[in-house]
Amino acid sequence: MPGGDTADTGTARRTGVAGLIEDSIRRTPDRTAVGVADGSARLSYQRLGRLAGTLARRLSEAGITRGDPVALYSDNRPEFVLALLAAWTTGAVVVPMDPQLAGPEIRTRLAAVDARAVLLPHRLRDNYPADAGATPAWAVDLDAVQGELTVTDIHHGSGTDGIAPPPTGQDTTTARDPGTVQEPGSALLLFTTGSTGTPKIVPLTHANLAASVADIRLTCHLGPDDATLLVMPMFHGHGLIAGLLATLASGGAVHLPAAGRFSAHLFWDEITRTRATWYTAVPTIHQILLARAATDYPAAGTPALRFIRSSSAPLAPAVLHRTEERFGAPVISAYGMTETAHQAASNPLPRDGVRKDASVGLPTGLEIRITTTGGEPGGEPAAVGEIGEICVRGPTLTAGYLNDPRATAASFVDGWFHTGDLGYLDPDGYLFLSGRTKEMINRGGEKIAPHTVEAVLLAHPAVQDALAFAVPDPKYGEEINAAVILQPGRHATEADLREHCRSRLSAFEVPKKIYFRDRFPRTAKGAGDREALAASLRTRTPRAPRSP
Repeated sequence: MPGGDTADTGTARRTGVAGLIEDSIRRTPDRTAVGVADGSARLSYQRLGRLAGTLARRLSEAGITRGDPVALYSDNRPEFVLALLAAWTTGAVVVPMDPQLAGPEIRTRLAAVDARAVLLPHRLRDNYPADAGATPAWAVDLDAVQGELTVTDIHHGSGTDGIAPPPTGQDTTTARDPGTVQEPGSALLLFTTGSTGTPKIVPLTHANLAASVADIRLTCHLGPDDATLLVMPMFHGHGLIAGLLATLASGGAVHLPAAGRFSAHLFWDEITRTRATWYTAVPTIHQILLARAATDYPAAGTPALRFIRSSSAPLAPAVLHRTEERFGAPVISAYGMTETAHQAASNPLPRDGVRKDASVGLPTGLEIRITTTGGEPGGEPAAVGEIGEICVRGPTLTAGYLNDPRATAASFVDGWFHTGDLGYLDPDGYLFLSGRTKEMINRGGEKIAPHTVEAVLLAHPAVQDALAFAVPDPKYGEEINAAVILQPGRHATEADLREHCRSRLSAFEVPKKIYFRDRFPRTAKGAGDREALAASLRTRTPRAPRSP
């Protein structure tokens, strides 16, 4: 990155997403690039570039070079941003990792990508599991006031002025395999977050990221006067690409939560303090904010949000409308996945056209088609309005999964990625989601999309969140059940909710049983985990809702 202490990479200017961020550093050197919402840290673009260059030089001196996978074990901290940009300056491939993972899972993932080193914020060094393996782990300590950083080898205790080079001649659990080194241009290795099976590893190039960032900037009209509170984790594509990279490429300000993650009781104070103009989140977060609005949303000096963005799971129209009414800003739903470098479609902002509330919008930089064959090679496109599997292709799409030719061959056919999502395109080209092929419930031959049932339950005024799922049934093969979380201070019975569903769904779609819960299991990015919920309920009995 530009600055007085930049590493020598042999090139004056860079292309791809790193080049877009360098352009922001040149254009707006004195503007805030990254800060912590409580004011404890603030980095201008110029200082961000200088510190990233300093860290890049130290990584290069320690032996990190082009194509080396470098893992980032961090929540939403400024050190994550510095480590990301520094690693890219050396030509390394960045592997973001969830700091909540257990040691054995970290060790497995590090081995899967053949990681050369792990970088983490100094404040998380005591959290790094002792059983995470022998891969070198380096703690980055940022003094934002003085504009200085130090790096420490947490395994070998090297001094704070430097880091020890990665050892050579390691055993087979950590030794480098030249066959796993990524092709030139690789920027990220991201783990998918599917609810079943082992996560796949998605390589994304700098060109993939630059194309996705350009689409997000265009959709949201992001510019240097924008600021966001980044509550989505940066170890997933939603937070990393839409929240961080798109903002930095536009010259705006990224403010990180003081807790390093979403905190419901601090959210509106942090939004107000940072003068955020927008934020992006999963539907679960929108639902939590609505449930707490009576006590948490400021009565005076309300935030002047330009828009609110929702992605990573379908947003029920009822939740969208409540959010807009309560927080006074338009809400746009977007659709994407790790394989497409996050965004693939989005509803437009009000200034740009028609928003269809039940839709995830128009394609953004990608082609989208619907096939009726469930992803078989040579499948025929579906008719307008006909439900089928969503397929995509375009410049943001990965070329395939890392070291997994079978999964790649199954999902990537003739340049099209078969997403496993079901949906349809309307006559105007808007995309509507209908669930996942693997999550569809087959009740005696009738197909039920859990998403459809959840959207109806969320339309009930007493329901804060809902998940629908399949259970075995001796007569129909599968039956549909659901679970709900009620709004604080609201009351509803199972009979109330079933009657509500009967008035809006076909008879076979009405849940046979509805459970009441205080919380749901969540995926790492905050979406409801219906498989884990169903498993937890198999040995439990329904619990009556609490009286207000």
